[in-house]
Amino acid sequence: MKTSQKTILSYAGDLPNICSLIGLCCTLLAIYFSILGLFHAAMIGMIWAVFFDWSDGIIARKMKGRTEEQGLFGAQLDSLIDIVSFGVCPAVFLLSYGHFSAWYLPGAFLILATGVIRLSYFNVFGLVDKSTYLGLALDNNVLLLAVVFLFSPVMSQGAFSIVLYIVLIFLAVLNVAPIRTPKFTGKWYFALSGYTVLMSILFSWQWCTL
Repeated sequence: MKTSQKTILSYAGDLPNICSLIGLCCTLLAIYFSILGLFHAAMIGMIWAVFFDWSDGIIARKMKGRTEEQGLFGAQLDSLIDIVSFGVCPAVFLLSYGHFSAWYLPGAFLILATGVIRLSYFNVFGLVDKSTYLGLALDNNVLLLAVVFLFSPVMSQGAFSIVLYIVLIFLAVLNVAPIRTPKFTGKWYFALSGYTVLMSILFSWQWCTL
């Protein structure tokens, strides 16, 4: 007898997928704050999106009794959220920081295009080996961008918008470049946790002193 198919929302209740959706909420807040011009708050949202993106996989691997269907659904959900978090969100961030000037549209498109190309490639071919990506992983863009953005107060917004443009284009190129980059796992998660808290504090302090 054919078993009845589960409802769509039944998969959303899976703990790793809940974690993924929390990350999506962080991304939505980052987009919202970007549009409002509250860029330090946006950066905090983007960093926490990375944290939850890493967390869902760790939770999934540690869970017992998770079905193959749940795993497949989670992989699709994670990939779709990644393009919003690490493609759409940085593109909106760049456009907003550039006051939505048309000059920033090519950069925003390049960020989106390289993001979807990279994720499509990864979904088909996966890792080079157990611990190596081909190209720079999209979530690493945010971690590197956050470090660069710490220096935004020492420059005018106009000057830093050019720096931001160049950095994001450079990262977009690395995303699809034929280079091998490490997949950070294990103890790196604790480093990311500390990084997330530290950068949240620093950006909150900068935001309060504006």
